[in-house]
Amino acid sequence: MKLGDLTRSRSWYATARYAADDSGNRELRARVRAQAAMLPFYYGPLESAVSLSREARILSRGRPSVTAAFASAAEARALAKLGDGDGAESALRHAMAAFEQSGAAGGTANDAFAFPERRLLLYKSGTLTALGRTSQAGRAQEEALSLYPKKTGIDPALLHLEAALCLAQDRSLAEACQLAGATFLRIHPAHRTPIVEERARDIIEALPPGTQGTRAARELREILALPPGRT
Repeated sequence: MKLGDLTRSRSWYATARYAADDSGNRELRARVRAQAAMLPFYYGPLESAVSLSREARILSRGRPSVTAAFASAAEARALAKLGDGDGAESALRHAMAAFEQSGAAGGTANDAFAFPERRLLLYKSGTLTALGRTSQAGRAQEEALSLYPKKTGIDPALLHLEAALCLAQDRSLAEACQLAGATFLRIHPAHRTPIVEERARDIIEALPPGTQGTRAARELREILALPPGRT
């Protein structure tokens, strides 16, 4: 998924769903679907991200857990990008409540198969950013980044790019492009995956008509056009 190999990624996610369903374990079935929702969230169609995360939420119904929080947060983020503000806010409230009830707050599990507080905040940031609630999104970004000690890796980069998107929405256009460019350049060239590139291009697309030809926007385009391995 992170490498943009969509055919193989879809195959592995499908295999995971079949295996989870055969297990009869509802928690596993829900977790696999919530995890699989990331693929259509980043690459489309967004409706599939909503469908998968909603299935995961329904499977988790009545059992407050980090998986329930994960599912609802994924649904909120996808709904927000589709423009369903009411649905996104409802799903986000459910995610925050499920996470609190699960007792996972303050936990130290940070591996790829966990859903620690910092990832919940990443999804919260994505939801609020897509809804245009930039002040609240900024607070979520700062709180999430404080939980990433080294401030490196894909998730911190995505948080910085969402901060840049918030700046663009607030008409701080030069600052938005500068933050996006600096964030992209800080990422090791081998880790500048399609997911990161597309999020950086979102900043240019968010610029108001007539401003995409400004110097800051041109410089950001030039950074994104750098050949692999160049800084």
